[in-house]
Amino acid sequence: MTDDNQTAADFIEVGTGSDARRIAIALQPQAPGNALAHFVWLGGYRSDMSGTKAVELAGLAARLGTACVRFDYSGHGASGGAFTDGTISRWLEEALAVIDHAVKTLGSRRLVLVGSSMGGWIALRAVAELAARQDIEVGGLVLIAPAPDFTSELIEPNLTEAERTALAERGQFEEPTPYGPDPNIYTLKLIEDGRKNRVLDGVIETGCPVHILQGMADPDVPHAHAVRLMEHLSGDDVVLTMIRDGDHRLSRPQDIAKILDAADVLARGD
Repeated sequence: MTDDNQTAADFIEVGTGSDARRIAIALQPQAPGNALAHFVWLGGYRSDMSGTKAVELAGLAARLGTACVRFDYSGHGASGGAFTDGTISRWLEEALAVIDHAVKTLGSRRLVLVGSSMGGWIALRAVAELAARQDIEVGGLVLIAPAPDFTSELIEPNLTEAERTALAERGQFEEPTPYGPDPNIYTLKLIEDGRKNRVLDGVIETGCPVHILQGMADPDVPHAHAVRLMEHLSGDDVVLTMIRDGDHRLSRPQDIAKILDAADVLARGD
């Protein structure tokens, strides 16, 4: 399977025994002699690697001559596993396995993590896990409408009595979404695991430049959440771009242009 960027799709196995799942990856190699950081796309909740922003990022990589890595979390897109088994820890494990596989396959050790919504949370957790690695260098983070700690900060405080009852009795609840015909499903295991992966409890040390892009008309992640995240990030090399009329997806051409500009700068190390 290939797309317009001639990106080959592959699969890796993550986990063992009954916990094993097949993760779909699209690796777009760099041009010979490329010295730029490669991109790793970290999608949002219920998103997949064929989305507009992911494909546009792959297009930027092709124009720059650098590599791009996209993948689907378990229960998403072309990957195996049940969506309702998903947790932040589980999807983080998959992200780290994909990064490992990509570094070994591409031979490029410097990367820029580009995370959208929940992918922003996973990017922040991943950079902490990668901090001690000598074979991988994170050159920057691009966080698009980032939703760190969304389970405890944005979902739990707003649960209705009916939703609390559903969690207690069925282990999950559903809510309609404007992004598709099927409702969002939130499980008790996702919420409980989210508490173990919180990043907004103290200083977040990424060790690299960070560029946050946030829509002020975002109905899902309030722009105050991005401001709070910025306050937790250490260091001076943090940029927050507020897009006054931007929604949660930030997929309009003018939004995409801002995202790609940020990714371009971090890939070059400017």
